[in-house]
Order: sequence, then structure tokens, then C-alpha cells
Amino acid sequence: MSQEKLAPPPETNGAVDDTNHAPTGITEKEEKPQHGKVGATKEKLSNKQQKLKDEKHPAGGYDKTPIPPARDGYTVKFTFHRAENLPVADLNSRSSDPYIHATLTSALQKRHKEDPDLILRTPTIHKNTDPEWNTEWIVGGVPSSGFRLKCRIYDEDPSDHDDRLGNVTISVGRIGLDWQGIHEEQFDIKKRMGSKRAYSLRACAVLLSSVNMSGHLYLSAEVIGETEPPHGRMYTIGETSWVKHFSPMIGRLTGTKAPGTDEAGGESKTQRYDFQANQFQLQGPVPSELYHRFVEFKPFVKGMFSKAGVRGRILNRALHHQHASVYNFSNSTEYGTVKPRSEEASLQFLKMVHFDEGGRIFTYVLTLDGLLRFTETGKEFGIDLLSKHTMHSDVNVYIACSGEFFVRRLKHPKRPAEDLSQESHPDADLKGGPPHTDPPKDPKNYELVIDNDSGTYRPDGSLLPLLKDFLDLNFPGLHVVTKECTHEKLGKWKEGQREKKKAEGKNITMVQNSDDEISSSDEEGLEDHINTKKSGKEKLFHALENPKEAAREMMPGGHHKEGNGEGSRA
Repeated sequence: MSQEKLAPPPETNGAVDDTNHAPTGITEKEEKPQHGKVGATKEKLSNKQQKLKDEKHPAGGYDKTPIPPARDGYTVKFTFHRAENLPVADLNSRSSDPYIHATLTSALQKRHKEDPDLILRTPTIHKNTDPEWNTEWIVGGVPSSGFRLKCRIYDEDPSDHDDRLGNVTISVGRIGLDWQGIHEEQFDIKKRMGSKRAYSLRACAVLLSSVNMSGHLYLSAEVIGETEPPHGRMYTIGETSWVKHFSPMIGRLTGTKAPGTDEAGGESKTQRYDFQANQFQLQGPVPSELYHRFVEFKPFVKGMFSKAGVRGRILNRALHHQHASVYNFSNSTEYGTVKPRSEEASLQFLKMVHFDEGGRIFTYVLTLDGLLRFTETGKEFGIDLLSKHTMHSDVNVYIACSGEFFVRRLKHPKRPAEDLSQESHPDADLKGGPPHTDPPKDPKNYELVIDNDSGTYRPDGSLLPLLKDFLDLNFPGLHVVTKECTHEKLGKWKEGQREKKKAEGKNITMVQNSDDEISSSDEEGLEDHINTKKSGKEKLFHALENPKEAAREMMPGGHHKEGNGEGSRA
């Protein structure tokens, strides 16, 4: 009985009560959906506004995170002397082409975990199992808590992946001005991480002779002084080294000729196709404010840099492979060192960009450790699926700066580059230089015009004066002018360069596209190339990914049905 009294009267659809409210059933079925539609509309509008905001100001670009401070720092000189009894990587020659890839780490806290470690690659010593490098590496900012130096020894193979010949790891727990150091000490090369192929060949060599299986690496390390504050990061002080990479195959595909192989006297002579990629290690430290992260201007870009998901890993690996193809080491690679922060360094840089010949424009990336990578830019060339600054940075999340630059010769070297009376080549043909005679060799005759034209990292234009100061220190005598990429005068100067390039007809172009031309279709293309006839750009991309197959196709009768491109390194 009590339960019946307490129970509410049954409600039926359409029932009314004393207060004249709308029918209960209609209220629940009509008002709730109406409220839901309004909420969904607001949410959709909010998402659209956020999307527009993200497109206008995407994440990335300048990062103001400071360097975590440290109490001290020392300058350490490492010397990679030589190695003995390395494994044979080529059974025919019973030899190897060894080099060292060294990585230096410490207990110093990084600004972000993605900041790259300090690395050094020695020159390759060809056909030698007892190589002598005597390469010096001077590093500033090493903390008193010590360091860890890992030396990976590889056999260079331009047409395939490099075989690892072994490792040597040195850990030092404490350093200071009283540290005794390491003086050309012998370290056993650990074979555990070495290439199975290389050590299989070594085993064969042992059977054929009295060769010992154990290899050794000789290293030195010494503290040469305290590093000037502020402390908190390690950086390369020396050597000021440079590397020039050449690729005849890609040069042939793009029609890029090596300097000095044009037609002469109306008669055609043998043409050597080539293009050139360059690396120039400058003396640090790079200004700490020059710190830029990739910009998430497309949805897939973040995954590409972070290797998130299947698509991200494919894109990341493909771009690493392309970097290795462009900056490929072979027996044609040139190495050298110059006195740091000297006119010798300025002159070497001018040689690498061929002074003011040809109206060239270059694309560059400056790493956090002061390594300047650059190749020539050409609007008439392009790789559909390659972001130029991403390729140059080797898909690094953080860099110091990126953009484009070109070199011009000044009419009045002793006057400021911005002087109204200044004329310059290529804008005007000046006496005593290109295109009629060889360029003068004094750096004071030239100006370097450098900008921040990079869609991948979008460096802050207000920081360009810091870049100018850094380059002024490293290239004495050379006039350095910085311009924001939106500067009207810069656009006119670049157009003048292009016009002169057409007139002089010389180039050492590295093919590449604008960063902002990357799209989601590019992402799909890297995952799965369609089996159709390739365009010129596609052939070049195919050559970067599959050099052996591309070489066969270039030979007479070598054309065959084209398969899918591979977006990964072997």
C-alpha cells in the first residue's frame, strides 16, 4: 500500500500538468535536440576559428627557451690519430675505406631532448686497414663532470650502406685544469657492433694469412683551458673544416655541368655533369638566441619530424635517405681545413660558391653547432617530394637559422655595401672579373647577402643581426648584409641574380623546391610511387632513392618497366 502511495502517477506522452507547461514528452524530445544542435554549431565554429588561428600562426619557428646554466666549462682537444688492423670490407682488394663517426655527450641538460648531440666525421682514408687521420676536434663548454666519447668506425660504400667496423667508447668521470688527459692511448675496437659481413671477410683473411682478428684505435684528449662563460652547452671551436660533395649522376639528370666543361670555340667537347653540395664548419659558439624549431605548416609535418606513426616514419626515413644521397661521401669528395676566423676561411668560402660567377642563389641551413650546409637553388629545377631545408638539416627538429644567400662583387670595396654609389656584379658587369675574366681573389671585393627565406623553420627576422655578427667573425673581409625575406629590395636583387644566370649560362645547381610546396599528396607519393612514366623531377627523385637502378636506366638499352620507388634507406 505504501509503495503505491509513494509512487508517482504514470506519465503518458502528451500529458499536461497544472502549470500549463508544454507536454512532458515533447519537451524531452524537442528541446534536447535543439540544445544539442546549438552546442554542435558552437563547437564547429570554435574548431574552425582555432584551425584558422593555427594556420595563421602554426606551432614552431623561433623558440626563446634559454640554455640551462652550468657552473663551469672547459675546452678539450680530441685527436683521432690512427687505427690498426681494421677488418677487410672488400675481399678483392683485401682493404677498407675507413672513417670515424664520433659522438660527444655529457651530463649537461639540453633545452629540448630533440637537440642533436655533438658529432664529428673524419675524412675517409681509402683502401687502408691501418689508416692515419690525425684529425683534431676542439670542443668548448665541456663540464667538469666529464664526458662520454663514442667512436663508431665505418667502411665507406657510396653505392650501398656503410658497414660498421667496430666501436670504441671512452667515459671520463671528471675533468679540470689538473686532468692528466689521454695521450695517444691504444683502445681495443669492440667487434660486437661491427658488420657481420666485414668480420666474415676478416675471418677469411685470417685463414689465408697470419692476420690478427683484433683492431685498435689510438686517441688523445687534453684540457687546453677554461671556456669563457656563459656555460651550459658544448660546441665546436675547431678545426674550421670544409667538405665538398659531388654527384655526377644527379648532375646528368638535371643537366648540371661541372665548371669549365662548357662548349668552347664553337666546338663541342666532352661535358662532365656534376652538382655540388657543401659543408663548412664555423667556429662556435653560435648565438644562443638563434634557435628555431620546424613549423607545423601542414598536418603531417609534425609526424615527419617526430617519426610518429607509419606515415611519419616513412617520410622521416625517406628524407634522411635523400640527405645521405645529396651529401654522399665517395672517393671524389674533397676535404680541407683553414685557419679559423681568417681571410683564408673567407677565400675558401668564396671558392666553394664560385665567387660571383653565374648569378647563383644558394639555399643554406646553419646547425646549432655552427655547421653551414648549402647547395645552389634553382627555380627551374625541382624535386616534387623534397623539402630543401628539411633535407639540408637532415630532418633536425631544431636548427640555428636557414634561408637563402648569394654573393655579389662590389664596385667600391672600401665603401659600405649599402652605399648608394655601389654597383655590383651580377647586377652590372664590372671590369676585372666575370663574365669576361677570372674573379678577383680578395674577399673585400665581395658582399654576402643572406636572408631567412625558409618555410620549414621560418627564422625570426629580428635576429638576423646576430647572424651577421657571427658570419662577420668567421669570414673576415667579406661584407655581410642580412635582409628579411619580405624585403622589397631583396626580391629585386634575387631577380637580378636570375637574369644574370640566364645571361652567363653557368650553374652548379642543386635541385630543390620551396618548403611551402610540400603537401599531403607529397606524403602519399613518398609512401607509394605509382607505376607510371616518370617526369624529369620524378626521375631525379628516383635516382636519389635508387641510384643503381637509375644508372642502369641511363645506359643504352637499359630502360625497363619502372617499379615503385622505395622511400627508405637500405
